[in-house]
Amino acid sequence: MTISRRNFVKISGAAMALPLMGSSAFAQVEKIKIGFIYVGSINDNGYNYAHNQGRLYVEEKLGDKVETVFVENVPEGPDCERVIRELAQQGCNLIFATSFGFGDSLVKVAPQFPDVAFEHATGYMSGPNIGLYNARFYEGRAVCGTIAGHLSVTGKAGYIGSFPIPEVVMGINALALSGRRINPAFTVKPVYISTWNDPAKEADAARAMIDQGIDIIAQHTDGPAALQVAAERGIVGGFGQGADMSAFAPETQLTAIIDHWGPHYLASAEAVLAGTWAPGNTWEGLKEDVVQMGPYNAKVPADVVADAEKIKAGQIDGSFHIFTGPINDNTGAERVAAGVTMTDAELLSMDWYVEGVEQPA
Repeated sequence: MTISRRNFVKISGAAMALPLMGSSAFAQVEKIKIGFIYVGSINDNGYNYAHNQGRLYVEEKLGDKVETVFVENVPEGPDCERVIRELAQQGCNLIFATSFGFGDSLVKVAPQFPDVAFEHATGYMSGPNIGLYNARFYEGRAVCGTIAGHLSVTGKAGYIGSFPIPEVVMGINALALSGRRINPAFTVKPVYISTWNDPAKEADAARAMIDQGIDIIAQHTDGPAALQVAAERGIVGGFGQGADMSAFAPETQLTAIIDHWGPHYLASAEAVLAGTWAPGNTWEGLKEDVVQMGPYNAKVPADVVADAEKIKAGQIDGSFHIFTGPINDNTGAERVAAGVTMTDAELLSMDWYVEGVEQPA
């Protein structure tokens, strides 16, 4: 069975939290060729679009020192192995596999090209020439939850998720914890649609939520359909995911979590150029500018913007972490003691919901 991207198995939390051992020696080069592999279209207005913006960022920064190529709509399966091999054979010095489900193919092909640097987004299987990278999307959820807690009239938010995997569960919990900091009665209803991008399913889920009194919708799917439904129904608002989606719902998007992969891609490219690349394991967020927040809607009051910016700044300077206890789960049991901050390994294996999150059906 094909594993969807970002579908972490339990062991991945511990694996990703530890530094990788070993490195490969790569020669310095004057020009680099980089290959990018996308599971979807660069025009999905979300996850794949954001990765492609990172590719363009590298081109802008490195100019004639870099050549980039990309292959989009690559299924997570045997075809991916072929694409990775062809990119290496075409002379790519560095290849980014941007979907979790590409991992099995990557670990098969990489040993055949020891002089090529490979990096896998949201993966956990490393190697002498395979690095890992991820983004702390949950930090953006904490900012969104602050806005939701202030602005929701009903105190009910909805969260359209793809799959119940740690990355998505983290986002749901961060939204709830942040919202309940403002309104202790704030609740979040998650609905999983078992896909990353299906406009019809996203729209149907949004309509059902609104019918149940939910007036703010967050999402962990790739398209703007939920925001468009929110605009049609005139609820308080929602949040863009992966990219700024305000063009699709200019009066409804309150802000957006933007995946800004450019800085990471640039750093890796520069390391290959300098001959200093080694297989790393990065999980970066607001501080590193890999997670960004989109513009605040003009209808968000100034005091709410100020509170959201305070949460954003606290995560950047390290003075605030949304997963610092006391934290109870949605059965009332204490999961994190007062003053204790969850480790990366614990976050990357999170499979429980915090207080205020409705248990999914």
